[in-house]
Amino acid sequence: MRSLFTVILLTFGLISFGQSREEFPLSGQVVDESQNAIPFANVAIYRAADSAIVKGGATDMDGKFTLLLPNGEYHLSISFLSYETLSKKNIKVSGKPISIGLLKMRPNSKILDEVEVSAERTQMELKLDKRVFNIEKNLANAGANAAEILDNIPSVQVDVEGNVSLRGSQNVRILVDGKPSTLTGTSTSDVLRQFQGNMIERVEVITNPSARYDAEGEVGIINIVLKKEKQKGFNGSVEAVAGFPENYRASFNLNYRSKKTNFFTSYGGAYRRSPGSGESYQTFDNGDTSYIYRSKSERERGGISQNFRLGADYFINNRNTVTLSGLYSYDDELNISKYEYRDLYANSELYRLVEREDEEEETGHNVEGSLRYERKYSNEDQKFIADLQWSESDDLEESDILETNSLSNSVLEQRTSNLEANRTILAQSDYLYPVGENGLFETGFRTTFRTVENEYFVLEKDSGSTSFELLDEFNNDFLYTENIYAAYLMFGNEVGSFSYQFGVRGEYSDIGTELRLTKEKNSWEYFNLFPSAHLTYELKNKDNLQLSYSRRINRPSYRYLMPFQTFSDARNLWGGNPDLQPEYTDSYELGYLKYFKNGSLFSSIYYRYRTGVIERITIVDDEGFTQRRPVNLATENNFGFEFNGSYDFTKKFNMNASVNVYRAITEGEYQSVVLENDVITMNSNLMAKMEILPKVDFQLNGRYTAPQKTTQGRQKSIYSIDMSMAKDILKGKGTIVASVRDLLNSRKRRSIVDTDEFYSESEFQWRARQFLLTFSYRINEKKRRGGMRRDMNGGDDF
Repeated sequence: MRSLFTVILLTFGLISFGQSREEFPLSGQVVDESQNAIPFANVAIYRAADSAIVKGGATDMDGKFTLLLPNGEYHLSISFLSYETLSKKNIKVSGKPISIGLLKMRPNSKILDEVEVSAERTQMELKLDKRVFNIEKNLANAGANAAEILDNIPSVQVDVEGNVSLRGSQNVRILVDGKPSTLTGTSTSDVLRQFQGNMIERVEVITNPSARYDAEGEVGIINIVLKKEKQKGFNGSVEAVAGFPENYRASFNLNYRSKKTNFFTSYGGAYRRSPGSGESYQTFDNGDTSYIYRSKSERERGGISQNFRLGADYFINNRNTVTLSGLYSYDDELNISKYEYRDLYANSELYRLVEREDEEEETGHNVEGSLRYERKYSNEDQKFIADLQWSESDDLEESDILETNSLSNSVLEQRTSNLEANRTILAQSDYLYPVGENGLFETGFRTTFRTVENEYFVLEKDSGSTSFELLDEFNNDFLYTENIYAAYLMFGNEVGSFSYQFGVRGEYSDIGTELRLTKEKNSWEYFNLFPSAHLTYELKNKDNLQLSYSRRINRPSYRYLMPFQTFSDARNLWGGNPDLQPEYTDSYELGYLKYFKNGSLFSSIYYRYRTGVIERITIVDDEGFTQRRPVNLATENNFGFEFNGSYDFTKKFNMNASVNVYRAITEGEYQSVVLENDVITMNSNLMAKMEILPKVDFQLNGRYTAPQKTTQGRQKSIYSIDMSMAKDILKGKGTIVASVRDLLNSRKRRSIVDTDEFYSESEFQWRARQFLLTFSYRINEKKRRGGMRRDMNGGDDF
């Protein structure tokens, strides 16, 4: 721990470290022809002797800028979207401050037209360290929730149960505005379905993060960036959605910005009912006993969910900003599940019918508060950022279960209760200091304290009983604590066309679990170093080639450590494993970013080596009932290649496509049984968008996941098609989108488990085909153009 605190002290000590050479301020203010300030204009200073760039920056909210320069003669260049570039030559700095005064920029209609055309084609921005997806440019995201939006992102898959995976792995870190959130820390699949997509501005996918980022997540990070406008005055948007099956939503995003303050708020409310179904066939034969049964299930989930966000930025001066924000979410759902089990003789004749109905009421609350301070210096690359975040959530699930048995004419009643409470406190600080002309040193720390409490019990009453009795084997009072202390150092520089960045992150983990009723405790303490390296070479035409490496960790989630969790389907149970250990991954990637006149292509080859791989295996008891539980099964070698591209064929037709092909070789054993797997599979995503009439767009989205083998069987392919049509109305301020999701009603998980004693075929559909009609209206803002907006949310400050 001593080394950790040394880094923390170093972080704060560097804040006061200043430049050694003598420099003098050059200041001015950039305005338009009506003398309105132009914020975020690019300011560049060039040396007069050789036209080499010396410094650069951006204007503040008042259009002002100040740059420190040594004595010499310079040229000034100012540029901004849709304005003609402004140049001023022969600026001499000679031992005193210089004020240039007002600098007027003139609009350029030709440039504006070109910007509109080019902006339309950047639904996806490709960068070497991440890919940025602008949500509003994809028509399939109209009226969508967060889970549906992520499912439209290339390389990201959301399965029929709502589990998020990246490049075929569910071990991915999901952040909100660059920080962990209880929104993604509890039941991620349920919460993402309840989170309204209209609150999201963009999604960033980072497949090989540097030491600046959390080391958690085998395959990388998905960062969800929430909306917050930057233009002055009052602006925002409202959205209303109606759909079938029952799906009704309303939301708004509002922003008011003045010289000293920026207020932002958003709200999303929804009511939905999502029908789903499944069926399975299972056989069990251990030589002495055999069982066969078929099952069918019908589900209808949903209810009311609401999200509310409120915050404000206070600009103390041009260099100091304080941001205070809060988020509250609430959901109240009724989930009904019906199961039918048909027990069969060996000749497939029915000998018993068991019917089971589960009526579950679920309520949840989540509240978050965050405080952020950002300090900028005369050199725009030098900054200090401090964050403090607190969050609490609770979720209560209560079920009434009724089971009938045709053989015994018996009725079984059961009641379950699952109460979960989650509390997280996060403190973080980052400091960036420029070194030389292109170098940058970074350091920072993060401390996270997390506590999760889970109380679970099952009561049962059969036909011969008058009162409910507690089932001891399903009585749980579970406590999980996770304290992570982290610090990092990074340095990067550019030498001609070559740039490099090296870093190391240290994380000390203190994790504990306790079963309070039985006094069983487990604890783990470990310290790990996570190095990272990124080497980039810029080719002609601004194409880039990058080689990167990072070491990652995947700590078992508390849900994987809980010994028991589900009881709805009594013949197919899911349980955790309190003895799980973390996974470790070494990740290597070579990426090439190629720009064309009308598009771009990002291609990469990657290799990951994993140890302590956590696999979910199926265990069968003497009655033929199954339980799935996670174990540290094996090692894995995973290598593949990926392509992400976008291309404008004409001004009215463009496409985005992605393909990920990989091979995973798994070697391990469980209870002396060798479980090995060698699988080659792929997933792909295609989006085609066309303007079929003036101001009328048509879009088609298709996704495909190839079949693949597992350690105990195989998963069959999954494919689906979405279709959307949009029209701008009300002079471009409004948009109507009609869409259908899963047009072929084909999005189903189909799997097979095949072992020496057990065979199972199953098919499951979480949500049936949907039809949606979405109306959005923009208040004092133009229709968003993907890729042309500046990233001012600080999403990189993880």
